[in-house]
Amino acid sequence: MLYRFFPHDPGAPPRAEGGSLFVPRALQGPGRHDAPDAYGALYLGRRPVSVIAEFLKRYQRQEVGPEDLWWAPGRPYALAALDDSALPGLLDLDDPQNLVARALRPSEVATGRRKVTQGWARALHAAGSSGFEWWSTIEASWINVTVFAERAAPKLVPAADPEPLSTDHPAVIEAAEVVGVTLAPERPPGAAGSASHA
Repeated sequence: MLYRFFPHDPGAPPRAEGGSLFVPRALQGPGRHDAPDAYGALYLGRRPVSVIAEFLKRYQRQEVGPEDLWWAPGRPYALAALDDSALPGLLDLDDPQNLVARALRPSEVATGRRKVTQGWARALHAAGSSGFEWWSTIEASWINVTVFAERAAPKLVPAADPEPLSTDHPAVIEAAEVVGVTLAPERPPGAAGSASHA
Protein backbone atom coordinates (compact mmCIF):
# COMPACT_ATOMS: atom_id res chain seq x y z
CA MET A 1 0.00 0.00 0.00
CA LEU A 2 1.12 3.54 -0.76
CA TYR A 3 -0.17 6.77 0.80
CA ARG A 4 -0.52 10.29 -0.52
CA PHE A 5 -1.14 13.63 1.18
CA PHE A 6 -2.91 16.00 -1.21
CA PRO A 7 -5.55 18.77 -1.53
CA HIS A 8 -8.78 16.89 -2.12
CA ASP A 9 -11.86 17.98 -4.00
CA PRO A 10 -14.56 15.65 -2.60
CA GLY A 11 -16.42 15.70 -5.91
CA ALA A 12 -13.46 14.87 -8.13
CA PRO A 13 -12.77 11.47 -9.73
CA PRO A 14 -9.37 10.00 -8.77
CA ARG A 15 -7.53 11.13 -11.92
CA ALA A 16 -9.13 14.58 -12.21
CA GLU A 17 -7.87 17.73 -10.48
CA GLY A 18 -8.49 17.32 -6.76
CA GLY A 19 -8.46 13.53 -7.05
CA SER A 20 -6.05 11.16 -5.34
CA LEU A 21 -4.10 10.38 -8.53
CA PHE A 22 -4.05 13.81 -10.14
CA VAL A 23 -0.56 15.24 -10.73
CA PRO A 24 -0.39 19.05 -11.10
CA ARG A 25 2.46 18.80 -13.61
CA ALA A 26 2.07 22.42 -14.75
CA LEU A 27 2.83 23.56 -11.18
CA GLN A 28 5.84 21.30 -10.70
CA GLY A 29 9.45 22.41 -10.98
CA PRO A 30 10.90 23.14 -7.51
CA GLY A 31 10.13 19.71 -6.01
CA ARG A 32 12.80 17.21 -5.01
CA HIS A 33 12.46 15.01 -8.09
CA ASP A 34 10.58 17.34 -10.46
CA ALA A 35 11.24 17.53 -14.20
CA PRO A 36 7.91 18.71 -15.63
CA ASP A 37 9.26 18.91 -19.18
CA ALA A 38 9.87 15.14 -19.05
CA TYR A 39 7.34 13.71 -16.57
CA GLY A 40 4.98 14.35 -13.69
CA ALA A 41 6.25 13.31 -10.26
CA LEU A 42 3.88 11.67 -7.81
CA TYR A 43 5.20 11.78 -4.22
CA LEU A 44 4.03 8.95 -1.97
CA GLY A 45 5.07 7.01 1.12
CA ARG A 46 4.78 3.58 2.69
CA ARG A 47 3.34 5.01 5.93
CA PRO A 48 0.72 7.75 6.44
CA VAL A 49 2.91 9.55 8.98
CA SER A 50 5.69 9.94 6.43
CA VAL A 51 3.69 11.87 3.82
CA ILE A 52 2.02 14.04 6.45
CA ALA A 53 5.37 14.89 8.07
CA GLU A 54 6.68 16.10 4.70
CA PHE A 55 3.93 18.73 4.75
CA LEU A 56 4.14 19.64 8.44
CA LYS A 57 7.91 20.15 8.50
CA ARG A 58 7.46 23.62 7.01
CA TYR A 59 5.71 24.58 10.29
CA GLN A 60 8.52 23.40 12.57
CA ARG A 61 8.40 25.15 15.97
CA GLN A 62 5.04 26.71 15.03
CA GLU A 63 1.42 25.95 15.84
CA VAL A 64 -0.75 24.27 13.23
CA GLY A 65 -4.50 24.75 13.50
CA PRO A 66 -7.44 23.20 11.65
CA GLU A 67 -7.34 26.00 9.07
CA ASP A 68 -3.81 24.96 8.05
CA LEU A 69 -5.13 21.58 6.90
CA TRP A 70 -7.09 23.20 4.09
CA TRP A 71 -5.54 24.06 0.72
CA ALA A 72 -8.44 26.30 -0.32
CA PRO A 73 -12.16 26.61 0.42
CA GLY A 74 -13.74 23.26 -0.31
CA ARG A 75 -10.32 21.60 -0.67
CA PRO A 76 -9.22 19.92 2.57
CA TYR A 77 -5.90 18.15 2.71
CA ALA A 78 -6.58 14.45 2.73
CA LEU A 79 -4.85 11.10 3.00
CA ALA A 80 -5.28 8.64 0.15
CA ALA A 81 -4.47 4.93 0.34
CA LEU A 82 -3.41 3.51 -3.02
CA ASP A 83 -3.17 -0.15 -3.97
CA ASP A 84 0.17 -0.62 -5.73
CA SER A 85 -0.06 -4.38 -6.31
CA ALA A 86 -0.10 -3.91 -10.12
CA LEU A 87 2.85 -1.52 -10.10
CA PRO A 88 6.12 -2.94 -11.48
CA GLY A 89 8.96 -3.25 -9.01
CA LEU A 90 10.34 0.09 -7.91
CA LEU A 91 14.04 0.76 -7.67
CA ASP A 92 15.11 0.54 -4.02
CA LEU A 93 17.64 3.29 -3.34
CA ASP A 94 18.05 2.03 0.23
CA ASP A 95 19.89 -0.96 -1.25
CA PRO A 96 23.65 -0.22 -1.52
CA GLN A 97 23.97 -2.46 -4.58
CA ASN A 98 21.49 -0.31 -6.47
CA LEU A 99 23.40 2.82 -5.53
CA VAL A 100 26.72 1.36 -6.63
CA ALA A 101 25.26 0.16 -9.94
CA ARG A 102 24.17 3.73 -10.70
CA ALA A 103 27.20 5.51 -9.24
CA LEU A 104 24.96 7.18 -6.66
CA ARG A 105 26.03 8.11 -3.14
CA PRO A 106 23.60 8.15 -0.18
CA SER A 107 24.40 11.84 0.28
CA GLU A 108 23.20 12.53 -3.27
CA VAL A 109 19.90 10.78 -2.55
CA ALA A 110 19.28 12.66 0.71
CA THR A 111 20.66 16.09 -0.18
CA GLY A 112 18.38 19.10 -0.25
CA ARG A 113 20.11 20.41 -3.38
CA ARG A 114 17.42 20.16 -6.01
CA LYS A 115 19.85 20.34 -8.93
CA VAL A 116 21.37 17.07 -7.69
CA THR A 117 18.18 15.15 -6.84
CA GLN A 118 16.36 16.28 -9.96
CA GLY A 119 19.36 15.30 -12.05
CA TRP A 120 19.55 11.68 -10.97
CA ALA A 121 15.74 11.34 -10.96
CA ARG A 122 15.71 12.49 -14.57
CA ALA A 123 18.40 9.92 -15.38
CA LEU A 124 16.35 7.12 -13.77
CA HIS A 125 13.34 8.17 -15.81
CA ALA A 126 15.39 8.16 -19.01
CA ALA A 127 16.57 4.64 -18.15
CA GLY A 128 12.94 3.44 -18.16
CA SER A 129 12.20 3.28 -14.42
CA SER A 130 8.62 3.56 -13.16
CA GLY A 131 9.86 5.11 -9.92
CA PHE A 132 11.95 4.51 -6.85
CA GLU A 133 11.92 4.13 -3.08
CA TRP A 134 14.20 6.13 -0.81
CA TRP A 135 14.52 6.86 2.86
CA SER A 136 12.87 9.89 4.40
CA THR A 137 15.22 12.69 5.39
CA ILE A 138 12.95 13.25 8.42
CA GLU A 139 13.15 9.69 9.77
CA ALA A 140 15.31 7.18 7.93
CA SER A 141 13.09 4.21 8.83
CA TRP A 142 10.24 5.76 6.83
CA ILE A 143 10.23 4.84 3.14
CA ASN A 144 9.19 7.50 0.68
CA VAL A 145 8.29 6.70 -2.90
CA THR A 146 8.48 8.83 -6.03
CA VAL A 147 6.84 7.51 -9.17
CA PHE A 148 6.84 8.86 -12.70
CA ALA A 149 3.16 9.57 -13.09
CA GLU A 150 2.64 8.77 -16.76
CA ARG A 151 4.13 5.30 -16.26
CA ALA A 152 2.97 4.44 -12.77
CA ALA A 153 -0.27 6.27 -12.00
CA PRO A 154 -2.39 4.14 -14.39
CA LYS A 155 -1.36 1.08 -12.35
CA LEU A 156 -2.35 2.59 -8.99
CA VAL A 157 -5.88 2.08 -7.68
CA PRO A 158 -7.52 3.97 -4.79
CA ALA A 159 -8.06 1.49 -1.97
CA ALA A 160 -10.68 3.66 -0.24
CA ASP A 161 -12.17 7.13 -0.35
CA PRO A 162 -9.63 9.82 0.64
CA GLU A 163 -9.71 10.64 4.33
CA PRO A 164 -9.86 14.37 5.23
CA LEU A 165 -7.28 15.20 7.87
CA SER A 166 -7.67 17.05 11.15
CA THR A 167 -5.41 18.03 14.01
CA ASP A 168 -6.77 15.15 16.08
CA HIS A 169 -6.02 12.49 13.44
CA PRO A 170 -3.55 9.93 14.89
CA ALA A 171 -1.15 10.16 11.92
CA VAL A 172 -1.17 13.97 12.07
CA ILE A 173 -0.43 13.84 15.81
CA GLU A 174 2.45 11.39 15.26
CA ALA A 175 3.94 13.45 12.43
CA ALA A 176 3.68 16.67 14.44
CA GLU A 177 5.56 15.12 17.35
CA VAL A 178 8.40 14.02 15.07
CA VAL A 179 8.85 17.34 13.25
CA GLY A 180 8.31 19.55 16.30
CA VAL A 181 4.94 21.12 15.56
CA THR A 182 2.27 22.11 18.09
CA LEU A 183 -1.27 21.21 17.09
CA ALA A 184 -4.23 23.42 17.98
CA PRO A 185 -7.36 21.41 18.82
CA GLU A 186 -10.22 21.04 16.40
CA ARG A 187 -13.02 23.49 17.10
CA PRO A 188 -16.58 22.23 17.57
CA PRO A 189 -18.88 23.10 14.62
CA GLY A 190 -20.19 26.63 15.01
CA ALA A 191 -17.65 27.56 17.68
CA ALA A 192 -16.70 31.24 17.79
CA GLY A 193 -13.65 31.97 15.69
CA SER A 194 -13.77 28.72 13.76
CA ALA A 195 -12.66 28.94 10.14
CA SER A 196 -15.25 28.51 7.43
CA HIS A 197 -14.37 26.49 4.34
CA ALA A 198 -17.84 26.09 2.88
